[in-house]
Amino acid sequence: MSPLTEPEQRSRGTLIPTKTALISTAGHCTIACGFCLRPDRARGFLEVPTYARALSRLREVGVEGVCLTGGEPAHHPQLRQLVRLAHQFGLAVSVVTSARTSDEVHRLSEIAHLLTNVTVSADSAGAMHLGRTTRSVSSGIATLKQVMAPVRVLHLTYWDVTAQECQDIHQLVDEPEVEIQLSPVTLGETARERAGYTLSGYLAQQRTDAEHLGRFFQLTPRFQKHLTALQDMYLHPRCERACSSATLYVSAKGELRRCPYSKNGVSVQAPRAAISRFLTSGPQDWTTPDCAAICRADHGPASG
Repeated sequence: MSPLTEPEQRSRGTLIPTKTALISTAGHCTIACGFCLRPDRARGFLEVPTYARALSRLREVGVEGVCLTGGEPAHHPQLRQLVRLAHQFGLAVSVVTSARTSDEVHRLSEIAHLLTNVTVSADSAGAMHLGRTTRSVSSGIATLKQVMAPVRVLHLTYWDVTAQECQDIHQLVDEPEVEIQLSPVTLGETARERAGYTLSGYLAQQRTDAEHLGRFFQLTPRFQKHLTALQDMYLHPRCERACSSATLYVSAKGELRRCPYSKNGVSVQAPRAAISRFLTSGPQDWTTPDCAAICRADHGPASG
């Protein structure tokens, strides 16, 4: 008998071990990127009692590490407590941040020794223009130089990059010896039209960007497979692919989902039996370019 693939195991009600979970520390962010991937924006911070309950339930299902994400983790008034609570449950902690201000960077630098890694988000010049952001690569590197976690990663969202810009980014990243993770800007149909791109033009730009980046960065087979999968999703949107995310997600309101884009979830306050039923039930969501970008990014640097 052939072994079941992970999606097949999910569909037959087998609880798949999950090693990591994304936890949203806030439902809002002051940066407000025009291409933001967040599907559940709202006001307010994750409450500590809800967070503690989430950690308990995550530990019970085999999660070994959590990644604190946004909104902006550096804005959470009890950030240090969030990290220490996770450690009390035996969980490793990482952070994804867009921190740039002196106060934000200082708060992260104070807990850097408690983190397994920190990922700082940055945008290429074209992505900054498209998304109306100010998260430059140079400012991201400046943050990483001050937040001395054991592993430091620059997550670059890129669009319309030139060979010269790629060379400049390579030199900046190489200097402080940080890892780099790459993600192309993901645009849905409405966003593409607003930006003035046809589907063919958008996909052609993705390929051109990858060619430029490939001259200065070693694009791993896994990252290239991700780019191919994205193109396939855009070209064949009716070919539905069941969600197979191995990373759980906890919203700032305390809802446990298989990924941030899932329309189905269960409160961390629910009884254990209800959470178990949710996790062993077959996937009810389909993979989209947006959530594929998040799932791919969750597994560490894609190139470098």
